[in-house]
Amino acid sequence: MSTETPKTFRNESEEGIHERLDQDLKKHASQANFTLAESIIIATRKLADDGHSPFLAGQVTVRDEQRDTFWTSDLMKNFAEVTYADLIRFDRQMEVVEGEAMPNPAVRFHLWIYENRPDINAIVHTHPPYASALSMLEEELVVAHMDAMPVYGQCAFVAEWPGVPVGNSEGELIANALGKTNKTALLGHHGIIATGKSLAEALYLAITLENAARLQMTASAVGSIKSVDKSLAEEARDFLLQEMVVQATFDTWGRMIFKRHTDVKRIS
Repeated sequence: MSTETPKTFRNESEEGIHERLDQDLKKHASQANFTLAESIIIATRKLADDGHSPFLAGQVTVRDEQRDTFWTSDLMKNFAEVTYADLIRFDRQMEVVEGEAMPNPAVRFHLWIYENRPDINAIVHTHPPYASALSMLEEELVVAHMDAMPVYGQCAFVAEWPGVPVGNSEGELIANALGKTNKTALLGHHGIIATGKSLAEALYLAITLENAARLQMTASAVGSIKSVDKSLAEEARDFLLQEMVVQATFDTWGRMIFKRHTDVKRIS
């Protein structure tokens, strides 16, 4: 008679669990392969749907493959109405090299970030309600919930508001605050910055940051927020920032955007 312990979920090792999970994710993860133009449409419409863009303030920029030029949308169009015709490419002198529209003059501070961080290929800047409210208190973001972990330890805080960010001084201030490692920033009396090696990651972090601010404002209204274990937080952050997780999330948003917004269709 065999005395071996039968294999069940109860006796699977932590290492084995993680190894199998990685294999399953790689096996089942599939990319929608959105074009750059489609990705910008997804980002702007998603940000609008989530309340990030009530006015004309806010920008989405993406490095072009040429590296010395960048894509954005027409200043005169709200994120909720951006179409392919509203996408423009500009250079490091803020000159439009493709398209007919005007970029938001605040993309100047994006250039400072790109110059300082060659690892960054996309930037999202918005004034979402909860992060904006938190910024008025001049309080740093507190990350204490599973869903907020992607920004754990990587969210800079700029307490001082430098005014309308269209000059070089604002760009230098924000770029220095991000430094060499931070992916996001909460800007006092202003809004948020989220960056990424892809637009999918930048959007993912922008949505995450606003959700984290909402959780913080809600929890603070009824009690004191309790901190989480640093090692567990970093483990969760690293898991949730895996490229396949980020891309799969972006792809779900993309599919929903093209179903919901019938005035824009996939071009690929």
